[in-house]
Amino acid sequence: MLSANAQNSKTKTMELTQNKQAKILDIKPSTTSSENDFDFLQGKWKVHNRKLKSRLTNSNEWTEFEAELHMKKTLNGFGNLENFYTNNNGEPYEGMAIRLFNKVSKLWKIYWIDSNGTTMDEKPVTGSFENGLGKFYTNDIFNEKEILVVYQWDATNLEHPKWSQAFSTDNGKTWEWNWKMELSRIE
Repeated sequence: MLSANAQNSKTKTMELTQNKQAKILDIKPSTTSSENDFDFLQGKWKVHNRKLKSRLTNSNEWTEFEAELHMKKTLNGFGNLENFYTNNNGEPYEGMAIRLFNKVSKLWKIYWIDSNGTTMDEKPVTGSFENGLGKFYTNDIFNEKEILVVYQWDATNLEHPKWSQAFSTDNGKTWEWNWKMELSRIE
């Protein structure tokens, strides 16, 4: 997804440190992080998407589309699989999120693969939930620019959770929110 209000967190769960060769994210789990964090997402969902037409170009033009999301737990609860279905310009589009919880570090890693590229993200987003808000970060490259990516899950309303994604070109000082999803439970 390359896959949201990271600036307003009461608890700082991510710190950025600089290494001479690469930027290293030092992500700390919340005190309540657990393998049950994504339980709210089990089942089938209708998804209303709003996505910027062009990322990191100061675009204000959004495209909207509908999708369906199916999620189930796996690996005795320490993982889950999400399937995302929609049409992209009349063509079927399918994505898959693989979420894995590390019971030692208490952090989630989220990997994404879709029918456009058929290769899995090499750099998963990593993070945890606190008070119904999940924040997950990674460094990446977008259009030859180094960026920081954040996925944010808002599960404060369990019947209508929200997901959003943002990119930052200044190590998280400012964010461009470029994809937002509002979910409604089907079953």
